[in-house]
Amino acid sequence: MGRDLERWLLPDGVEDVLPEQARALESLRRRCLDLYAAHGFDLVIPPLLEFRASLLTGVGQDLALSTFTLVDQASGHQLGLRADMTPQVARIDAHGRPLTGVARYCYAGTVLQARRRALGDRRCQMQMGCEIFGHEGDAADHEILSLMLQSLQLAGCQRVVLELGHVGILRALLPESLHGERGEQLFAMLQRKAKPEIASTLADAPQLRDFLLALVDSAGDHRVLAMARRLAADVPAMLPALDELERACAHVARHFPTLQIYIDLSELRGYRYHTGLSFAAYVEGGHVEVAKGGRYDDVGRAFGRARPATGFSLDLLSLSGFSTSPAALIWAPADEDSDLLALIEQLRRAGERVLRALPGETAIDAKMRGLDRRIDKVAGRWVVQPWHS
Repeated sequence: MGRDLERWLLPDGVEDVLPEQARALESLRRRCLDLYAAHGFDLVIPPLLEFRASLLTGVGQDLALSTFTLVDQASGHQLGLRADMTPQVARIDAHGRPLTGVARYCYAGTVLQARRRALGDRRCQMQMGCEIFGHEGDAADHEILSLMLQSLQLAGCQRVVLELGHVGILRALLPESLHGERGEQLFAMLQRKAKPEIASTLADAPQLRDFLLALVDSAGDHRVLAMARRLAADVPAMLPALDELERACAHVARHFPTLQIYIDLSELRGYRYHTGLSFAAYVEGGHVEVAKGGRYDDVGRAFGRARPATGFSLDLLSLSGFSTSPAALIWAPADEDSDLLALIEQLRRAGERVLRALPGETAIDAKMRGLDRRIDKVAGRWVVQPWHS
């Protein structure tokens, strides 16, 4: 790439947020933070830059390939640009603000991905989310799940599909002997739902093979749970996970009755760090989740404070495209009349956006920027009226 191009091109997967989208994004950010504050969540703002080891501790181990790394010239240590804010909030819960009892935190900030997760993904995202530490019951999971879905409602998302899973189901099936390299291979096959490979790999374990193949096909509505209970007759360790899934489904059906629920018992999103219920939300027709979360108990163990934990995150940049933020803007002439200045101030206090022209800035220039009203002097009084062509 030539130096001239480097001056104005952005890296792959990185883009500017222009005024229309920026306005929608900021409006959504404020409304979501107000929602979380109304539920008692405290806002935290972790730094963009940390020691790399801290960013990849606990829940962050899966983020190694996604984290930009650089060397601190002051200390010589490796630093990382965060790819996810959850490990940072876990560190805050463990050391920055070690409360006794339940702690609720929310956050919003930029995260950077060293590589795309999927084709078309942004590498620079505006992540927002909520975390609850210190409570291991269903109620915390359900509160987090509800807040995630309410956030999508605020964003204006239509026809949302909620996918539910539970890592406890697979863990109940896999013997200790499959927690090593062979287990990692099997994990990758299950992620791809590669049934022929699973059958070949587990040819020497026919019962487990049949269970996992059945699990891969276990996706759909609530009837999937009834089928899974038949499987659980031979694997009773699956029952607590199925019970949790049923209670989560009942909670969503009660509070979000029009929402479509999709259950996938072989979904392994976050398998290495999730410890219970996991969930993701999709907008109909989309192939990448717009929000995700779940339970990840003991994430703070590496920071010296193991606690139950559950949370969700979403990308505001992706969601801002569903939000409508009216471009309503009033043009005012470059006039020093005190009555005009008083009217402008009154309108701004009422929440209106008023663009006061600079000397030499014409109304025609302003109209080209999409203003829909203007202040004119009519019969000796300044009034707001529709824009006349």
